[in-house]
Amino acid sequence: MKRTFLSAALIALILTFFVSSAQAHFGMIIPSDDIVSKEDSKKLRIEVKFIHPFEGHYMEMAKPRAFGVLINGRKHDLLSALKAGKVKGFTVWETIYRVKRPGDHIFYVEPAPYWEPAEEIFIIHYTKVVVNALGMEEGWDTEVGLPAEIVPLTRPYGLWAGNVFQGIVKVNGKPVPYAEVEVEYYNQDGKTKAPSDPYITQVIKADKNGVFTYAMPKAGWWGFAALTEADYKLKHKGREYPVETGAVIWVHTREMR
Repeated sequence: MKRTFLSAALIALILTFFVSSAQAHFGMIIPSDDIVSKEDSKKLRIEVKFIHPFEGHYMEMAKPRAFGVLINGRKHDLLSALKAGKVKGFTVWETIYRVKRPGDHIFYVEPAPYWEPAEEIFIIHYTKVVVNALGMEEGWDTEVGLPAEIVPLTRPYGLWAGNVFQGIVKVNGKPVPYAEVEVEYYNQDGKTKAPSDPYITQVIKADKNGVFTYAMPKAGWWGFAALTEADYKLKHKGREYPVETGAVIWVHTREMR
């Protein structure tokens, strides 16, 4: 009986590991604020990481291949400003950015490919977030030109909890019909509890034009990740494996009081 008990406990532990490892991965860019007014501090703290947002499980993140900001149609390279840090033993990246001009700032990152042994794939999440600066609300729907990108149809700031967010999923500049989009809440303080796994990662599909819609029920940061398979493969230990490309955007909401 004792051996049977230990065997069952071991099986439960293994199942727990695989269930937790199967939860959605998200690239993240989280600024300290999504709207910088004239009265606010002009310094933004920007965090870049790879994580399961709802559960708070981190993955190791190598230095990104590209990191920058698009302002008024012009890209500014910020890769050299990124500094490595550690959270729960995993590498994350951050920088302090000083806002100098009005207009929407689109921060974006291209990470190094992440090898996921459990799924035998490489993961590359092209991630972005929009920060409005100094009252000039222009540029939020500008395309960065990433290989995979969500282009917002809803202005991605100044949103209340309960507002709808819409975006177009694009790969190589073209809409992706019926793209699958994973949606997850950044459960930063861990206080929000999911009654079962399907509540952790919401799943929606775009329409035939690549347009998706989601109503965000709670205040905080929400991540949208449209996942597609790349038309190329990468090698790992002499073998070629598929590449999951993610078009990711982060959107912030606030409670109406």
